[in-house]
Amino acid sequence: MEAVRSQRKSLSNDVVSTLPLYRSAPALEVRLEDFELFAMDRLRVLKGISDGLSRGKKPEEMDNLVEDLWKANMRHPQASEVVNKDIISHFVLRLVYCRTALMAEFGLSYKAVSNSEFESIKDKLGQVAKSIGQPLPTADVIFYKVPFEEVPELVAGRRVFIHKGNAYIAANQVVSLVATQFRSHLSKALSLTNRKWTSTVREQEKDRLAPIVEALSTSYLGPDYSQPKGFSEISVKDINELAKSSFPLCMRHLFEKLREDHHLKHGGRMQLGLFLKMHAAINLLDIFVLDTVRDWILGHQFPWYTVWGVGLKLDDALLFWKAEFSQKVGAERFDKEYAYSIRHNYGREGKRTDYTPYSCQKIISSTPGVGDHHGCPYRHFSEENLRAALSKMGVNSRGVEDVMDKVQNRHYQLACTLTFEAVHGSSCDSGINHPNQYFSDSQKILQSKNHSTA
Repeated sequence: MEAVRSQRKSLSNDVVSTLPLYRSAPALEVRLEDFELFAMDRLRVLKGISDGLSRGKKPEEMDNLVEDLWKANMRHPQASEVVNKDIISHFVLRLVYCRTALMAEFGLSYKAVSNSEFESIKDKLGQVAKSIGQPLPTADVIFYKVPFEEVPELVAGRRVFIHKGNAYIAANQVVSLVATQFRSHLSKALSLTNRKWTSTVREQEKDRLAPIVEALSTSYLGPDYSQPKGFSEISVKDINELAKSSFPLCMRHLFEKLREDHHLKHGGRMQLGLFLKMHAAINLLDIFVLDTVRDWILGHQFPWYTVWGVGLKLDDALLFWKAEFSQKVGAERFDKEYAYSIRHNYGREGKRTDYTPYSCQKIISSTPGVGDHHGCPYRHFSEENLRAALSKMGVNSRGVEDVMDKVQNRHYQLACTLTFEAVHGSSCDSGINHPNQYFSDSQKILQSKNHSTA
């Protein structure tokens, strides 16, 4: 498979299997645009599946979820290209994640259990079937005898009879065996791909594919909070109330530590400051337009000039941070050492880049040191501190236990989602993927409740 800038050959119909097993990369060319877009679409499907499993959805619910995710994300304007998109996106993600390193289709040689052997274990098979609510096995049901370690999911769920190191699986359970074989094949393929990538391809593609591959492995898949959303601005006097009602735990903790210590280290200032700021869609005006002209433009309501984020303007941000820091370092030192970085975040200094707020993924992957308060509380707090913080937010004891269960399994965003649902008494099916999403969804719920009681 080769990435090119414009053209791509289609797979011939006789090459495409109805059940792609991704044995080898297809002989086709892929546009760079599709290389990245297809991978992002597949990541959305995989993330949705992971979230569904982590939420404990039932098998039939998962079937519906997978179908909906696939239809929503893996469509293609040309129906004949849907399978190609599936295969291409698989191999792109294999390349991305290699760096971290049905029976006939797989050529599996397992033989069906003979009639005599079936009769000798029929009662045992019946006990297993009864325990999992399945019909009792009959002679016309085909069973296979396989090493038990090749069907770990069935063994863990006590859904098979095991005798002398072998598991007896019914024909309708073969999918578990295929999944294990596929997982093993994929693991080996990832290792080989990684070897090839690190030895030659990465250097050859350092200016073209490498940046895309590196970015895809840490891609944020939620709404883009660097794009206009039309949220209203806030003032300094609003922050206290908003922090209590609508800040996610990571930002609420930073805000409380700022109020308590009147200081935050660089990581904390960046995480909280970018979350609070108001972003301007036309930051290029700061570079190319005279001040008088820019002020006139910003004073009029053009449809292409909007604000988004929590909505703290630069002037108010300077007042907010100065009011806190000056209590510890003094106003003069604040102006000399800290005001510049705040203006810099708003695109008024240095490269004039309008920096965007951090996503959950970026926050979770951070590594706060001693004295730091940034990062994700669900990952970085001790159990005792996290329980106390959740209780302070109003999460009841049952909700706390549900959150802690997700934390113990390292599902930090799901833990935050459960916190949101417990605090607001409302479901969040999309899950929490960004602190500003938490804030905006919270405000929508609270405003809706206020309107209904008005």
